[in-house]
Amino acid sequence: QVTLVESGGGLVHPGGSLTLSCAAFGRTLSGYTMGWFRQAPGKEREFVAVINWNGELADYTDSVRGRFTISRDNAKNAMSLQMNSLKPEDTAVYFCAKGPSYYPVNSYYRPGTYDLWGQGTQVTVSS
Repeated sequence: QVTLVESGGGLVHPGGSLTLSCAAFGRTLSGYTMGWFRQAPGKEREFVAVINWNGELADYTDSVRGRFTISRDNAKNAMSLQMNSLKPEDTAVYFCAKGPSYYPVNSYYRPGTYDLWGQGTQVTVSS
């Protein structure tokens, strides 16, 4: 059984920073595209960031580009999302997800592209 576990969420003031982590248990994820999504109350799950299997390709939704950085450490079977200059509109439950073994250049923003999800970690940005 493969599981993804997110951690690092919490309450932070606007302008602050958080680093989210995603750990995989039960299987190596080194050969797969990985992504971060988020879901705010009453809204659909939305794409945040994606990274390919070796970390050489990454992309972000426009609203976080320049503020968030996705990275991965295949030796530790883990992935991170460094979030800086946080805004109240970043408040959501953040999920990590496992994608395909190739880089889905035309569909990485779609939740349906990913076949394994963590349980999520809450990020609240508020003064």
